[in-house]
Amino acid sequence: MLRALLLTLSVVAIAHAELCKPDAQNAFKVRISIKTALGDNAYAWDANEEYLFKAMVAFAMRRYSSKSTTQISNVLLCNVTDRVSFWFVVTDSSKNVTTVPGSVVEAAIRMNRNRINSAFLLSDKTLQFLKITSTLSPPVEPSTPVWLIVFGVVLCLIVAGIVFLVVSGIQKHKKKNKESTERENLEEKVEVTVTLENGLPCEVLDLKAGHINGVFAADDERFTSL
Repeated sequence: MLRALLLTLSVVAIAHAELCKPDAQNAFKVRISIKTALGDNAYAWDANEEYLFKAMVAFAMRRYSSKSTTQISNVLLCNVTDRVSFWFVVTDSSKNVTTVPGSVVEAAIRMNRNRINSAFLLSDKTLQFLKITSTLSPPVEPSTPVWLIVFGVVLCLIVAGIVFLVVSGIQKHKKKNKESTERENLEEKVEVTVTLENGLPCEVLDLKAGHINGVFAADDERFTSL
């Protein structure tokens, strides 16, 4: 019986080795940069951290599907390196010799990515699932309410419009006053302009007495003396 048990365990171990290997079907590679993320506060990656990772993946699978009965033992890790990179697969809890489809694992990881990152004090950039796209960061809520921003913009537009109308009115009023002043000055110049008659100002002519031509006056005096 003991030999049968050992044989069974050996078969399972061999099967698991075939299931979890680089580029295997439904396998995912993980790369972790603890030193980059935490600096002097970086922790060592050891068996305890591997156990936590398996637990978080099992948690993600169970949370993604209420029908899932994934256990920690169903999460297999392989090819672990000192620079903290490894491959993992999730086996079917009912059969334990087949893997869960990669699309299901990916969906579960994406759904719980923030929880997994938080467990290791890392982010999408320092805990990378190479075949799984990064989750989008939650939208940053502005400190000022949106309605207040919209109200401020509308109010600024109204004030700008009022200022424009006032300035335009002042400029038009100044222009109108200037044109009126120029018109009055022109009328005054027309009134005081002296009309010339034969090159002589009309005001120097005595229209009643007439104007005596000096040439004819001299001739009259000469003939009179004769």
